[in-house]
Amino acid sequence: MKSVMKLLAPAGLALAAVATTVPATAQVQGNIATANVARAILGTTALQTAYQQVNTTYAAQLETRRTKQQELSTLLQPFDTNGSGQIEDSEMRAVQNAPNVAQITTLESEIAAINQQVNNARIFAVEQILRQYPVALQEISTAQQIVVVFEPEAIQFAGEGLDITPLIVTNLNTKVPTVGIVPPADYRPSRQGATIFQEIQQTLLTAQLIQQQQAAQQQQQGNTQAPEGR
Repeated sequence: MKSVMKLLAPAGLALAAVATTVPATAQVQGNIATANVARAILGTTALQTAYQQVNTTYAAQLETRRTKQQELSTLLQPFDTNGSGQIEDSEMRAVQNAPNVAQITTLESEIAAINQQVNNARIFAVEQILRQYPVALQEISTAQQIVVVFEPEAIQFAGEGLDITPLIVTNLNTKVPTVGIVPPADYRPSRQGATIFQEIQQTLLTAQLIQQQQAAQQQQQGNTQAPEGR
């Protein structure tokens, strides 16, 4: 486990350790690779299936959240004086002094409770896969004779084949073919699980934004190339 933790150490700490303990003339004897924990877990069949199951199992809660969110947006809209689509700090005082502030606060609390319930189900699924990640990383590193694994963000240049994340995904698919999505009543997400979950959510959001931009560009190009009607 100690060697696995070295592989999982943040790149900055790993580089600092090398700088202080290895002579300047020393060379790494073995291969170097990159891997992204969140992307590896997101790529597994187990997590993708779990996310679909969460949408089905918690469909009623998600619909309730959508309805309450619309109601909250309607109540907050008059306070959005700059039209930004959200309540800024300068607009918050007016909300706090509003006659219906209790209704607004109640809706916010109810939406937060639903978010926590649904997100806990997703984090619960993430953690089940995350527990097998160190083993998968160690096995792939041993098979590929890799001695150091960095996060991709720590590398300024990476040649083709340096990223072993796809290999880890394949390994995890074997180790964790399925996961549960209903956590026990006393479940509390771990800090690491919650962090990886947030990274996964950010990755999904970024991908969605890119798809929307590409669709908008394609539509714009289609409108530009379309012949004018006579």
